[in-house]
Amino acid sequence: MTTKYIFVAGGVCSGLGKGIATASIGAILKAAGYKVSVLKMDPYLNVDPGTMSPYQHGEVFVTDDGYEADLDLGHYERFIDEPLSRLSNMTTGQVYQNVIARERHGEYLGKTIQIIPHITGAIKQKIKETAAQAGADFLLVEIGGTVGDIEGEPYLEAARQFHREAGPEHALFVLITLLPYLQTSGELKTKPTQMAVRELHRVGIQPDVILARADQKIPKDLLEKIALFCDVPTENAIPAPTVKSIYEVPLNLESSGISKLIYQHLRMQGKKPNLKPWQGLVKQMKNGGKKIAVAMVGKYTAHGDAYISVHEALKAAAAYHGVKLAIVDIDSEQIEEKNAKAWRQLRSVDGIVVPGGFGVRGIEGKIMTASWARENKIPYFGLCLGMQIMSIEFARHILKTKNANSTEFDQKTEHPVIHILPEQRKNLSEKHMGASMRLGAYACALEKNTRAHQAYSEKAPHAIPSESKGGKLIISERHRHRYEFNNEYRDQFEKEGLVISGVNTERNL
Repeated sequence: MTTKYIFVAGGVCSGLGKGIATASIGAILKAAGYKVSVLKMDPYLNVDPGTMSPYQHGEVFVTDDGYEADLDLGHYERFIDEPLSRLSNMTTGQVYQNVIARERHGEYLGKTIQIIPHITGAIKQKIKETAAQAGADFLLVEIGGTVGDIEGEPYLEAARQFHREAGPEHALFVLITLLPYLQTSGELKTKPTQMAVRELHRVGIQPDVILARADQKIPKDLLEKIALFCDVPTENAIPAPTVKSIYEVPLNLESSGISKLIYQHLRMQGKKPNLKPWQGLVKQMKNGGKKIAVAMVGKYTAHGDAYISVHEALKAAAAYHGVKLAIVDIDSEQIEEKNAKAWRQLRSVDGIVVPGGFGVRGIEGKIMTASWARENKIPYFGLCLGMQIMSIEFARHILKTKNANSTEFDQKTEHPVIHILPEQRKNLSEKHMGASMRLGAYACALEKNTRAHQAYSEKAPHAIPSESKGGKLIISERHRHRYEFNNEYRDQFEKEGLVISGVNTERNL
């Protein structure tokens, strides 16, 4: 079938959950048997989010092909269950970089380069290329930011042009907006939504579907008012109240008939989505039995999105095993400073996760956390930096090399149990920071009769069966790091009982 395009934008303010809404629409269409892909358009001038602070931008999501992407790509992958690539994200920085490079090579034949048509043309070309290379029946295009932002103007203009060129049977526009609640009057207000739609009208776009966000149930008469004032059919004003679990959103949207609205607008005989697996997932998440508390010990815990993929992975695991999960976020600096509350929280949990991170701040608190876990036999899962922390702790307290460290934190350490990858030295010396780490999916051979082998053997979606040999299971996981375990210490570690269960066979990492 000819690709259908669904544009998603947000009005009134940021943080409404455009990414979740986009992912949910994708999940519904995937459940109907369609091939779905997604493109996130970020209006910032950064080339990619790889060098952006987690405090400002949240997590950086890494794709199989080694692209550092917006965290919304993580939502897309989890909801539509399809691996995405660098094709699924674009930024204003990339657009300008590419257009200027083409101008420098004389590809515009002396023309004056302008926002319209050259920047908007590059945006439209990216949309078409993403759909074509993904072979998508539906391409969902999320426009980052908020309607009215100056940074987003070229994207809205490109969407307007694309909508006109493709025709109403091939393109649909969804606006997500906020209904604020006023305590004094005790009611939800629609005026900000009306103004957001007027702002879209200003750039020549009429939304086809409006998703109304609120923290409470939205009365039917309010939806009718939105439809009237914003010029959409009544059934196209869809309530999107806040829910306990984001995985309820596809069920809520489909209960309002969103797939039927999409099919009608795009003039197609659509298939009914099978959302029974989603219903089962939500039921599992709600009906867990035994309560489990897991500490997330990191330096970015103040930002709710900094470790969002790890949070969602823990939730999925809890649902699979039928337990109720409580994630306890603990600032590693508070552990280092011996804060009573932080230590009380750490001592109360059943397991510990130390995720990735950068820089020396909070490191000693993470090492203290690893010591506590080892000494008290508390399950500890170290991801990236968390694994390196575990290695440093083991070297200091089991190998008795008190000054063991990573060269990231102490370049003159006597015992660099963690050291920089050889190819990364040049990147750091030349201050080449963006998109320069060891990034993307790499194979890992898991030794038989180890816990890692057992965990992946039970149900291994990332296993590569054709390469499983000699009792080893070959898996594929994603990486984002400059530093790695120093193999000069491997024999000492293994002699003292640390099991190194997974190794990249090409690099012996």
